[in-house]
Amino acid sequence: MSVKAIAINCSLKKSSGEPSSTDAMIALLREKFSNHDVEITETLRIADYNVLPGVTSDEGDGDDWPELRTKILAHDILIFGGPIWMGQIGSIAKRVLERMDAFLGETDDKGRMPSSGKIAVAAIVGNEDGAHWSSAQLFQSLNDTGWTIPAAAACYWVGEAMGSIDFKDLDETPDKTDVTAATVAANAAHLARLLKNEPYPGTS
Repeated sequence: MSVKAIAINCSLKKSSGEPSSTDAMIALLREKFSNHDVEITETLRIADYNVLPGVTSDEGDGDDWPELRTKILAHDILIFGGPIWMGQIGSIAKRVLERMDAFLGETDDKGRMPSSGKIAVAAIVGNEDGAHWSSAQLFQSLNDTGWTIPAAAACYWVGEAMGSIDFKDLDETPDKTDVTAATVAANAAHLARLLKNEPYPGTS
């Protein structure tokens, strides 16, 4: 059964051609997902788009979120990537979550949100503590908006406190991060296939 994944990079910076640690973590997951015949079709750098503030699926003229929303929901797995800032997920990641709040009012005739049966995992990088808190923020919000979180759904790397080395600058991926990425991919791919074959029943 074909399973497709899409990644979002919630870096605070627009694409500039410079290496990105979040992209490096997504690339690691891309490799691991390929072992389970799951293709990450593209990575959306959210800062490259005009995602307006709000909690609806379309905030009007100039809002790029409707296009992004359509792309994201066309996939079975969402890789939600982003850096840690000030010990928590960054503002762009929070804006994406706020826009997904609209899902609560967009249920089908069985009470299922647009994200029902779709899997979400996290790809987190940073040079300070905060990976567990960031994933907790992400997973609570994603769960509230209908996404399914598999076991061991967060792949992250954090450097030394007050350090200057980024994930993209490492000569090789640390063993623990590599093993964690493999687990994230295996669990997400497995659960995505189960739910694609046997969707949630809904409540009505």
